[in-house]
Amino acid sequence: MPKTGTGFSLDLLFRALADPTRLRLLNLIGDQEICVCYLVEILRMSQPKISRHLAYLRKAGIVAARREGKWMHYRIATPSDQVAARILRETMKHLSDKSEMKRDVSRLRSACCAPQKYQLIQSAPAPALFLKKKN
Repeated sequence: MPKTGTGFSLDLLFRALADPTRLRLLNLIGDQEICVCYLVEILRMSQPKISRHLAYLRKAGIVAARREGKWMHYRIATPSDQVAARILRETMKHLSDKSEMKRDVSRLRSACCAPQKYQLIQSAPAPALFLKKKN
């Protein structure tokens, strides 16, 4: 796998960014930390499928996770490699212009405001704004 000077695999990064579901996940995560149950509910996909995509993003080094009790929270992890960080930043910027991505974010906002409408997220912690380190 081609790696940059800091050992970051650009090959893995580009493969991670080549999947529409993973792009939707990145867009939903955005600048916040979000519980996987919200991602499952908004994308209307099974939890194992969402978790496999999130694992791929973690392996690529662009998503980080933390557990809080039974809840798994995900956030964007800006790579320390400058080239990879720039690619991720530009990708994230352009995702928000796509109509499908806007629909996903709209559904997320609706779910956060009325979690009682969604069975999976009724007792889940709401997404929290996560201040990413700016490169």
